[in-house]
Amino acid sequence: MAGITIWHNPNCGTSRNALALLREGGHDVSVVEYLKTPPGAETLARVAAAVGGAQALLRTRGTTAEERGLPAADDATVLAAMLADPILINRPLVIGPGGIVLARPAERALEVA
Repeated sequence: MAGITIWHNPNCGTSRNALALLREGGHDVSVVEYLKTPPGAETLARVAAAVGGAQALLRTRGTTAEERGLPAADDATVLAAMLADPILINRPLVIGPGGIVLARPAERALEVA
């Protein structure tokens, strides 16, 4: 089966569930702990565009996004904030042969497998 990459946070239950679903399905999964190894600007912009823009990828719960005014900011501002503080990137993000999805709920990970 073709390879899949998951931007994963092991402290996130949804991320753990998505990873487990992919592995249980026999998929070869490359795990990127994006808080330890954040994406570069070009990759982040490409992924954000694929899921509907930077706002679609913005994590507001448990972050300072609201206080920083990011939900009302333009894509360039949001992407710059995510590059500086990767906790602002929502997860799990799954990249596979069928495209790119924000796997919320976790079962969405299977859409790109």
